[in-house]
Amino acid sequence: MLRVGVLVSGGGTNLQAIFDGIDNGVIRGARVEVVISNNAGAYALERAKAHGVDALCISPKEYESRDLFHQALLARLDEYKLDLIVLAGFLVTIPAEMIRRYPNRIINIHPSLLPSFCGVGYYGLKVHEGALRRGVKVTGATVHFVDEGVDSGPILLQKAVEVKPGDTPKLLQQRVMEEAEWVILPKAIDMIANGEILLG
Repeated sequence: MLRVGVLVSGGGTNLQAIFDGIDNGVIRGARVEVVISNNAGAYALERAKAHGVDALCISPKEYESRDLFHQALLARLDEYKLDLIVLAGFLVTIPAEMIRRYPNRIINIHPSLLPSFCGVGYYGLKVHEGALRRGVKVTGATVHFVDEGVDSGPILLQKAVEVKPGDTPKLLQQRVMEEAEWVILPKAIDMIANGEILLG
């Protein structure tokens, strides 16, 4: 059984897609052990509790330094003996020490077809604003391993989504979530759990 931890900052729609994937058999052989948010008000924590999963808030605001926050986050992750860490809309830069401790065992979902519209400053609606500003006809989402760069780790899965006339950033964001993110994130976890994608 693949032991999964999910890090999330907001509503947790991708977390819900993971729970749904486990419940309906799209994800086989995996279990979410803990959900951690940097935001005490994140609805993702309620989703975790509703599924009987440990829901923790570890916020940088509670620590005197970023270093102490990183130590606390790592200590809690280590307690759960996780096989895989999923960043599902986690808007905090993760420490290099975490990447070294979990090499090729951290995945992220990014709402574009990498390497487009990525890197520092490209998150949330900003990604979709960038796509619309550039005038692309196709966007999508990418699941990738996390390395010490920003959105630069090896790509695991991608799914394209059409950009339609009249799209606003919000409309496009919703379509990318529904047609791509909520499809390929559960698929990637299933493939990892069943040996089709190998962890480090």
